[in-house]
This record gives sequence, C-alpha cells and structure tokens, in this order.
Amino acid sequence: MSTLDATRAELALVVLYLNKAEARDKICRALQYGSKFLSNGEAGTAQNVDKSTSSARKVFRLFKFVNDLHALISPTPQGTPLPIILLGKSKNALLSTFLFLDQIVWLGRTGIYMNKENTELIGRISLFCWMGSSVCTSLVELAELGRLSRSMKKLEKDLKNTDKYQNEAYNYKLKKSNETTLALVKAGMDIVVAVGLLQLAPKKVTPRVTGGFGFVSSLISCYQLLPSPSKSKTN
Repeated sequence: MSTLDATRAELALVVLYLNKAEARDKICRALQYGSKFLSNGEAGTAQNVDKSTSSARKVFRLFKFVNDLHALISPTPQGTPLPIILLGKSKNALLSTFLFLDQIVWLGRTGIYMNKENTELIGRISLFCWMGSSVCTSLVELAELGRLSRSMKKLEKDLKNTDKYQNEAYNYKLKKSNETTLALVKAGMDIVVAVGLLQLAPKKVTPRVTGGFGFVSSLISCYQLLPSPSKSKTN
C-alpha cells in the first residue's frame, strides 16, 4: 500500500469517527471538562469555554432520551441473571429521565422556558438521575466482570495443556473483560463528576477534581467510539 493509500485509509477512519454525533459530543465533553479543570471554578476564558461548551452539548442530546427508552422496553439476552437485568433497566430508566430533563434545562437556559427557579431544580434532579445511572452501570459492569472471570477460569482448566491465547473463545472473553473493566472505570469516574457538579462534597471534589475526572472519562468515551479498521474497510 502506497503512502497516499495509507493516508486515505486513515482519513476515512477519521471521517467515519467524526460522522458520529456521539463522537462529536464526547469530543466537546472533553473540551468542556478540560476547561473546567483549567479554570478551577474561577472566572476567565477557561470557565467561559466550559459554560458555552456545556450549553452546546445539550443540542447534541436533543431527543437522545429515546435511545435509552427503547433499551428499557427491549428484551434482554437469554440467560442474563435477574439482578443484572433489573440494574440494567434501572440504568436505562434513570439515563432516559436525565436526558429528558436536560432538554427542559436547555429550554430554560435559552429563555424559551421562563421559570429560572424550576430550571435550576430540574437541573439538579437530572444530575441525580445521571449519578444514579452511573452507579447502576458500575454495578452491572462489576457483575459482568465476575461472570467473565468465572467463565475464563473454567475455560483455562479446559485448555490446561494448550496455549490459551491461541483459543478464539478465550481471546474473545479476554477482550470482553478488558472492555468491561474500562467501562467500569469510566462509570466510577462519572460518579465522581456527578458528585462534583451537585457539590455534594465541595471540599474534596473541587471544580478541578471534577474537571480532571470528567476529562479522563471523556477520553475513555472517545476511545470506546473509535471505529474498527476492519469494519471501515468493508464499507
């Protein structure tokens, strides 16, 4: 493959990535929380970037609550334990509620909805919903890690006299385990961000801590949305 072909292929991946509304939202989120980290809650350019990017992101999320509403009423895979099903559905319900209420907050900040006091109250309720959904996500990912760990140990016993890394099923479970671990770390960071935004522990979770955790969480989200090179070649 020539240098031009390689460059074209790499640019195709970038275009594929940026065509996703979710990817653009997460890039803006990284910019928002990076600015919050730099400003540390103090007035200035960084805080202005934080606030303006936060408002802009709300437009990206218009009607996004439908996604989790659909997931809430969709059937779960067979064999999924009931506690994980309940936690998953709770996560969908809370996240859908957060995204719906967030639209009302956007209406309030643009002046379409005129009740400022209610807008602030709805904003806090929506953040509590997001924090709740992050807690549910953490518990779901933790339970999935436990299931995968038991499954991998059982598979390791079956592959005792062979190279387990040459086994397709083992590699799939290992990849799944890594992805679940990353999702668990992200969910844990999002809980800290929610605590910071709600100012539940202002002395410990300062704007800088909130910004730092939010920035890293956003980078993880950006990574999770990266297109697979193998998929892009078939499009």
